[in-house]
Amino acid sequence: MAKVKPFKGVRPPRELVTEVASRPYDVLNSDEARREAEGNEKSLYHIIKPEIDFDPSVDEHDPCVYDKAVENFNAFQTNGWLVQDSKEHYYIYAQTMDGRTQYGIVIAANVDDYMEQRIKKHELTRRDKEEDRMKHVRVNNANIEPVFFAFPDNERLEKIINETTAGTPEYDFIAPDGFGHSFWVIDNDDTIAEITAEFAKIPYLYIADGHHRTAAAALVGNEKAKANPNHTGNEEYNYFLAVAFPASHLKIIDYNRVVKDLNGLTPEQFLSEIEKNFTIEEKGTEPYRPTELHNFALYVYGKWYSLTAREGRYNDADPIGVLDVTISSDLILRDILGITDLRSDKRIDFVGGIRGLEELQRRVDSGEMAMALALYPVSMKQLMDIADTGNIMPPKTTWFEPKLRSGLVIHKLED
Repeated sequence: MAKVKPFKGVRPPRELVTEVASRPYDVLNSDEARREAEGNEKSLYHIIKPEIDFDPSVDEHDPCVYDKAVENFNAFQTNGWLVQDSKEHYYIYAQTMDGRTQYGIVIAANVDDYMEQRIKKHELTRRDKEEDRMKHVRVNNANIEPVFFAFPDNERLEKIINETTAGTPEYDFIAPDGFGHSFWVIDNDDTIAEITAEFAKIPYLYIADGHHRTAAAALVGNEKAKANPNHTGNEEYNYFLAVAFPASHLKIIDYNRVVKDLNGLTPEQFLSEIEKNFTIEEKGTEPYRPTELHNFALYVYGKWYSLTAREGRYNDADPIGVLDVTISSDLILRDILGITDLRSDKRIDFVGGIRGLEELQRRVDSGEMAMALALYPVSMKQLMDIADTGNIMPPKTTWFEPKLRSGLVIHKLED
């Protein structure tokens, strides 16, 4: 059962939240962060991407950069830009995009739940990326940024969300990207106790986004437990910062592919090869969006095509084999284009659906790419089914939007 707890959040005063809050560290590079933080000494980028305070020639993994993160984190607290709550709270965090709002509960999730796979993952992680975030957690002794969880819908927790969000939010603003962010503090002790009890009835939590941050946070907590001869399991380092959303609130958007060449084939030969496994329908020059599972949109040589996988070309009984990302990876990218490793092949790139189908068309029309393939989005049910069966999704399968805004609340590993 999921073990969660409230915590004494470290967060900005209401009047400073828009200056402090930032995008997550991994959705922009150092130069972009440097530009976004320009002229704003309160930007969280000074903590989560502290290389911006150095000359661009300094490597972002240099020890002095991690030291700068600590220096800046301490300075933010000294200056009153980040202030710790006096008691333990849960919080509600709402995000609004395109008129749709999703509501998450901000929790301290349990390290042992991750180590013992009660917090389930659907992606592989890379050790180098884990180690970078582990260093960041270690030096700051805090989870500066939250991870993004989902949980099976729970009627009582939904009611608490509705009751809480009927009140006035602590923070309520629209970020520069146009997405809305609202944040409520849950102060009632009975409600706090009920949230803890309701999560204890939920068998599993699911990592929606942020696998590397989750692994890093849990592994540092595990390190601290092993290093403490008086470890009890109740220490604050046994927990890490997460925002958990009811699964029905979340919407996965498409994650699409662009490829540099047709592996020596002419467009006619390429389409002829595709037709062996797909029904093809030409759609013209206007972007075509896949309409259902196993339907794909192909853009090549100035035209859009609908591709529908033929019966018998995939295995409905296999939770991985039935995924559209697997069907397209096997029958198009591997068998026709010779792309076998999505993680390392330089001929392929990936485009989040937030960029739109027009971005796919632009990259092909510019001559940078030879073809684009748009996929129907994975469902939350598929994601949870895959995690439940212990399977791992292929690379670049899910894209969640909007991303969690960093800097609304921080969790210290010591009370």
